[in-house]
Amino acid sequence: MNQPFYRAFEDRYRGARETIKERLRAYLPFLQPLAAATTRPDARPHALDLGCGRGEWLELLAEQGFQARGIDLDEGMLAACRERGLDVENIDALAALRAQPDGSLALVSAFHLVEHIPFDLVRELVAESLRALRPGGLLIMETPNPENLVVGASDFYTDPSHERPIPPNLLAFATEHAGFARNKIVRLQEDPALRQGGRVVLGAVLSGASPDYSVVAQKPALPALLGAFDAAFGTEYGIDMRQLAQRFDDEQESRHADVHRIFARFDQRISDDRASALADTTALKHQLDELAARIARAEQRADQHAQHVVELLNSTSWRITAPLRRVVDVTRRLRAAQREGRIGSAAKFRVKRVLRRTGGAVLRRPALKRVVRGVLRFVPPLEARLYAMMLDNSGTPRLVLDADPGELSPRAAKVYRQFQQDQIKMQARMPDADRH
Repeated sequence: MNQPFYRAFEDRYRGARETIKERLRAYLPFLQPLAAATTRPDARPHALDLGCGRGEWLELLAEQGFQARGIDLDEGMLAACRERGLDVENIDALAALRAQPDGSLALVSAFHLVEHIPFDLVRELVAESLRALRPGGLLIMETPNPENLVVGASDFYTDPSHERPIPPNLLAFATEHAGFARNKIVRLQEDPALRQGGRVVLGAVLSGASPDYSVVAQKPALPALLGAFDAAFGTEYGIDMRQLAQRFDDEQESRHADVHRIFARFDQRISDDRASALADTTALKHQLDELAARIARAEQRADQHAQHVVELLNSTSWRITAPLRRVVDVTRRLRAAQREGRIGSAAKFRVKRVLRRTGGAVLRRPALKRVVRGVLRFVPPLEARLYAMMLDNSGTPRLVLDADPGELSPRAAKVYRQFQQDQIKMQARMPDADRH
């Protein structure tokens, strides 16, 4: 791989210089007490940066008062450092580290270097760093974080010079096994929204863990010296995948609990409505039962009254009082007729009806008929009156003929006149015919 290619690659995927330099300020809590712990006020603590790249870290170290030196095998990267006047050299990292005297360095750093070399060389780098550091000195090794599944499974292999991802616990154990007093896993560059407690979706579980991490290890020293770094080593940094997965599960459980509470409220409401409907139905049933009972009682009373009526109609007292009831009924009718002015006509009608019935009975008996005719012969007006009455009661309707029938056809007028003459003759001959 030629140098210009790798520098162009870094410029594309590493990020702008100012962005990288700003990210590196996350190490200031470790750098500041280290710079203040120098034994000589006029001496600057020495730092060796392995794989210095474009020199962002060297610039930050210089700003914090360190005398920093960088080494790298890529001339394109070293050219970028020299353009800024940084102290750099093209040499192998382990060779440069082995050349350092014991206890001569305050800081050894390796940013995105260990993933480029076999792990046995990583362990050798850790051991040589421990030898070259002064008491209380720091070793910082930053590398891609495979806890971020997208980084570990995809982005890591974008760089063709990468060997394999190194899990954080493995790199931390390497420093512990080599003899460092303590170490801290510092996770970096996660989404600030996730760091501040934002919502965790499934995509955040897969790609939201800190994409980079470092192991900061400290060489044994007196407690007074180590105490200045307690705050930095006691702080938790970044987000790992387990935290995101737990937060995701908690949020899912919370949402499920919310859904269950909503359904529980709906179930309760449905239960309440069902209970209310059941109560209404029960009340309605009671009302219907009461109404049915009242109807049954009414029907029973009606049956009793009907039975009383039947018993009354069949009783002796009802038969005995029948004439009295008829008299009462006649009296009532007479009073009604009197109020309406019908009493005279009603009496006449009844008298005529009696006379007609009597006349009919006489006519049906020949012997009685001869006796009555013999008596009536001596009272001609009464005889004529009775004959006229019987004629009205003969059942033949009387025809009242107009003197002037109006306009008729010649034939109809002739029939009308003949019928008129026959009626006059019949009325004139009726008494004589009866006598014969």
